[in-house]
Amino acid sequence: METLLIVDDDVSLLETLTMHFEEIEQDDGQPRYQVVTATSAAAGLKAAQENMPSVVILDMMLPDRTGLEIIEEMKGLCGDARIILVTAYHDMETTIRAMKAGAFDYIHKPFPDPAALDLVVERALEYRQLSRRADEVHRENAVVRLGDIVGTSPSMQQLVKEIGKVAGSTATVLINGESGTGKELIARVIHNYSYDEPRPFIGINCSAIVDTLLESELFGHEKGAFTGAVGAKPGKFELAEDGTVFLDEIGDMSLMLQAKLLRVLQEREFERVGGVKRVKLRARVIAATHRHLADEVDQGRFREDLYQRLKVITLVIPPLRERREDIPPLVKHLLERINEKVHKRVTRVPHEVMERLTRLPWRGNVRELENVLTRAVVLAPGDVLRGDDLPALEAHPSGPLDPHRAPGAAGGMFAAPAVDDASLIPTLEEAERQLIARAMAVTKGHKGRTCQILGISRPTLERKLQKFGLAQGQGPQVHPYPVKDAS
Repeated sequence: METLLIVDDDVSLLETLTMHFEEIEQDDGQPRYQVVTATSAAAGLKAAQENMPSVVILDMMLPDRTGLEIIEEMKGLCGDARIILVTAYHDMETTIRAMKAGAFDYIHKPFPDPAALDLVVERALEYRQLSRRADEVHRENAVVRLGDIVGTSPSMQQLVKEIGKVAGSTATVLINGESGTGKELIARVIHNYSYDEPRPFIGINCSAIVDTLLESELFGHEKGAFTGAVGAKPGKFELAEDGTVFLDEIGDMSLMLQAKLLRVLQEREFERVGGVKRVKLRARVIAATHRHLADEVDQGRFREDLYQRLKVITLVIPPLRERREDIPPLVKHLLERINEKVHKRVTRVPHEVMERLTRLPWRGNVRELENVLTRAVVLAPGDVLRGDDLPALEAHPSGPLDPHRAPGAAGGMFAAPAVDDASLIPTLEEAERQLIARAMAVTKGHKGRTCQILGISRPTLERKLQKFGLAQGQGPQVHPYPVKDAS
């Protein structure tokens, strides 16, 4: 429901317009407008502050002040509300002054029919929505530069060289890397170095939205396309215009949507949900995933034809544990950002603390490092980062990893027994099923905590539970380490 403020000293006109607009209904039968009225400039400004209207119909001649005099003040109180000035006088000079002052439109009364205002008000609301979407695009299009990619290791230097080559083309890019390695950062750098002028960067996490909503988010929808679609809405591909669409965690996209995305990439056009008009895709597509899509193709969970379309150019971000020489400069870079965010000045890192930071396993990569540093900065009493303020994380072993040791295990629930018989080693699918079952058992079926433990999204967990038949209370008995039946 939109709030409509009408400011006019003609009480009978106020009553007529109030009755007219309050009778207008949305498609679901609910009122389209909540009407607020005022008979003076002072009362109108107070009503604007209290009700934050979407549209203001403002009379030019009021008892205490003119509409032209209060339009700036009204705009300051209403934010992005559209103001329609009305007057009984046909004065071209006043019309020009009103439009220069920021009025959305300037119309004359008496109105032959209150319905004459409908089109103007609807147009004002439409422009307000367009303006808001443009603001969202501007906020998303944050400037990211190569300086935000910190690392002097050979693998990172090679990655930067590849980014430089990619930025000179509009080819589709696939970014592969573990969670927390900075895939979106790389995508933004590619975007910002690909164009000379600012263009939209529109990102969407494919694993965070259920399929039915994801299709609408990507392609947009027409009014009435489904229950709750009270108006037309452009999707991410449309909002990106001639900029970049970033599809994060594309490996979690359903096969149904994969087929639709493939068609879009092939034909470079699409249709809104519930629409028939073809819309051209002008944006570049950058996709990212933490999964090995080649393996997903082999398992039948990802379309091979879409994989071939996406991997025109593939960039691989190395995990933090494989570039430990980058941790000290990363710590310095992150501390500067964290200090600014939490208003602290923790700038000194003792040698033993830095040594400890470089030896931690960092399974969550740069994101985990940032979270650990943020906690330590907040707890630090002075300007020194203390070892006591670091969480008790398992240190990375100084020697080579034990090949009979599950990643991250320290003799815990997933420590693998030393076996020589390959038939006793479970498949990845079996191991994944057992891991999810154990996590569900540990959390007593709490799906939110299970997602946190496993580092996956809720939709992904739901799909895994269905796939493995792990409805709550139906999971299999879980052993410390899943093995095949050796009999």
